[in-house]
Amino acid sequence: MIGGRWPIASCVAVVMACSREPAPSVRLPEPLPPTPVTLLAGDSLYVMHCQSCHGRHALGTDLGPPLVHSVYAPRHHADAAFVLAVRNGVRAHHWTFGDMQPVPLVTSAQVESLTAYVRWLQMQAGIH
Repeated sequence: MIGGRWPIASCVAVVMACSREPAPSVRLPEPLPPTPVTLLAGDSLYVMHCQSCHGRHALGTDLGPPLVHSVYAPRHHADAAFVLAVRNGVRAHHWTFGDMQPVPLVTSAQVESLTAYVRWLQMQAGIH
């Protein structure tokens, strides 16, 4: 583009697309509806194994990213990605929190419960 505007705009877009910092926070409704009975096991497992890094209601902490975020929407990270993350860990690629270590004490069936709970939280925030 003439006048140099296009190259600057392109550079800004590339820098923004490559940023590893979290996007603005996603909000959950307040008060959050009660956790459905069918998801209580996932909620308990989340508190036990995930909350210390990913925060209460999966909103993130200074140790780990929010799972209630469009980056983790089903269209971008299928449920199998959660299973693989727990089983194998994850190299840092969306955020600057560092690598996630495997969580060997959590079974595949438990990850299914955890994932269902996180998906419910995402739905409460309008992430589908």
